[in-house]
Amino acid sequence: MAGGRRAVTAALLALGSVVLALAAAVLLRAFVLRAPAGVPRLWARSAGTAALSAGERRELKEALRGAIKIPTVSWSPEDLNTTAMAEFGTYIQKVFPAVFSSKFIQHEIVGKYSHLFTVQGSAPGLLPYMLLAHMDVVPAPPEGWHFPPFSAAEHQGFIYGRGTLDNKNSAIGILQALEFLLRRNYRPQRSFYVGIGHDEEVSGLKGAKKIAALLEARGVKLSFLLDEGSAVLDGIIAGVKKPVAMIAVTEKGSMTLNFTVEKEPGHSSFPPKETSIGILAAAMSRLEQNPLRNLFGHGPELMTMEHLAAEFKFPLNIIMSNLWLFSPIVSRVLAWKPSTNALIRTTTAVTLFNAGIKVNVIPSSARATVNFRIHSAETAAEVLEAVRSTIADDRVKIDVVEAFDPLPVSPWDEQTFAVHIFQKTILDTFPDVDSVVPGTCIGNTDSRHFTNVTKAIYRFNPVLLAQDDLPRIHGLNERISIENYEKQVEFLFQLIKNCDIETLPEPHASSHEL
Repeated sequence: MAGGRRAVTAALLALGSVVLALAAAVLLRAFVLRAPAGVPRLWARSAGTAALSAGERRELKEALRGAIKIPTVSWSPEDLNTTAMAEFGTYIQKVFPAVFSSKFIQHEIVGKYSHLFTVQGSAPGLLPYMLLAHMDVVPAPPEGWHFPPFSAAEHQGFIYGRGTLDNKNSAIGILQALEFLLRRNYRPQRSFYVGIGHDEEVSGLKGAKKIAALLEARGVKLSFLLDEGSAVLDGIIAGVKKPVAMIAVTEKGSMTLNFTVEKEPGHSSFPPKETSIGILAAAMSRLEQNPLRNLFGHGPELMTMEHLAAEFKFPLNIIMSNLWLFSPIVSRVLAWKPSTNALIRTTTAVTLFNAGIKVNVIPSSARATVNFRIHSAETAAEVLEAVRSTIADDRVKIDVVEAFDPLPVSPWDEQTFAVHIFQKTILDTFPDVDSVVPGTCIGNTDSRHFTNVTKAIYRFNPVLLAQDDLPRIHGLNERISIENYEKQVEFLFQLIKNCDIETLPEPHASSHEL
């Protein structure tokens, strides 16, 4: 008996040692190592950015309002408001005279309505970069809006209207920043391009894709490309108090599938055991009840959490600093909310369902359409195979409407020029931001057409977004605060200047790691 007690005691002591060692490792990583180190800060935070006069602030506000009033709507690739898009081209020539009259800026119209600006820098040996935006907007029926969606109404410090966040704020903001720089007799050293597409909301095939093909044909290689996609997130990441600048280093792929079931029609008084509607509805239910696999830890979402670990409140800071241990728990929690679930897996959305012609007729066919947004660790082919396995019914015909894989993950390390420039510009422009982190864009942007001219594609709209701003994008009462838009122009103004840096300095001695 004594020997047995000694054995149990020894086992308990060994177990206690393991638990203590594990706890020590967890706390060490949370409060000492704070892994990963991230990208070092190379500059001390500056006191300010662009010094815009009161007159310039009024001017930039009115320039955006004028653009919002032009209803550049894209309904489908074949149905665009081309009259408004041509008007937009005339409008920017009137509002930005210095840009259009500069001797070192070349302007071209591509695909009839898109715009490409080539800004020739004074140091042609420096690799150029590109700023990308789009003029077109999604439809905006006026019902439910506080103000007409193309009125650009100004109310309590906000400009209301379709395109204020997606994405005329960027299109006009880039040109506005360049206009202000030119008036200060500034000529950049590093050349750069400005692209403004006209059909991004319907895949960008006639706008951005043609701009990309034109640059590729000219042999252009870019240091980096910056497009819309993410933003400065304020109060959106649960457990993080301060605003976080999230720059998307990839975007999800997309696949749209049509599902069809064909059956003999008949009279509803003697129905078959299963109708075309019932068969297809059951298939769609199987897709919804069996989501694609959780891929947390296999994409940039892991980098996001690790870079933010020190910013989380207790006890989340301990959990996020030790994803090697807590990853299974975190992945399950992220799956609870649609907004975070979209980061960790390929999502399934049944968007269309059509069947039936009359109340007493068994329909001959039923059709459904499903859109999948593909996680960066999967391919369209893998998703299609998984869908076929889940449906597991030969009566359901599956047709691919459109499919493309996720974009490659852009570099995010201390050797990457663009990351340091974004970091410096963000920290100088947004004084409340301490963290600049990589992330994933769950939607799709025009940037996906430019993979042949650069491997460094980033998606970041330099505006502050709060939780209640998110449903306004493509939704009702889209708006931007005037202060927010001023910050965006300041960011772009300073970004262009910062890109003239030829070599990166050594890490700033008194700074923390981001």
